[in-house]
Amino acid sequence: MRANKIWVLFKRELSSYFATPIAYVFIVIFLFLSGIFTFYLGNFFAREQADLLPFFTFLPWLYLFLIPALAMRLWAEERKSGSIELLLTLPVTITEAVLGKFLAAWTFTAIALMLTFPMWISVNYLGHPDNAVIMAGYLGSLLMAGAFLAVGSCISALTKNQVIAFVITVVVCLAFILSGFPLVLDFFSGWAPQIIVETISSFSFLTHFNAITKGVIDLRDIIYFLSLIAFWLFATALLIEMKKAD
Repeated sequence: MRANKIWVLFKRELSSYFATPIAYVFIVIFLFLSGIFTFYLGNFFAREQADLLPFFTFLPWLYLFLIPALAMRLWAEERKSGSIELLLTLPVTITEAVLGKFLAAWTFTAIALMLTFPMWISVNYLGHPDNAVIMAGYLGSLLMAGAFLAVGSCISALTKNQVIAFVITVVVCLAFILSGFPLVLDFFSGWAPQIIVETISSFSFLTHFNAITKGVIDLRDIIYFLSLIAFWLFATALLIEMKKAD
């Protein structure tokens, strides 16, 4: 029964994306920037290598702005319009509502990601890439998108203002990205124990995403992203419960 309720909410939310031009604008911008980053800024032709490494290299930075823009409306819009009260009066639990809305946003992101398949076809036409590595990269991209969305969902539940939700989500996700950068790690390595430095590095999206894009699908990397998604969705449900009690 719970799965049926989540499915109903999922379909309602996913259809709402395509009921407005927002979905199409998002997809067009995502595909356009993906192509620019891959073939031009990524020096695809100058590298003379048939792979999608430039695409996966720039993707986290593309996600950093596009995913928060998608996630900011998940709960902030519901709270601003007052429709969240109507949603919570339906015979569904908060957990079901959170999962339904998140899975719809994640599926929409997956659709946008799937529409980049012409680039995959192009590299196969131009050369002989390792398609298993490319497939692993897409898996990592989907998992990382889920992490971005889960963070955005939680932040969106904090405020009625979508702009504030967008900005805070960008900052939090940027912190997750930069935590694996030498600049950040060098700051801590000067005084903190090595185990703390390694722990900070392990929280970086890039640390786990880059490992997957190399074709090495380590269960620890998958567990990292799934655990992060579960944590932020749990926090989302708690925040909505607190707001409901107010």
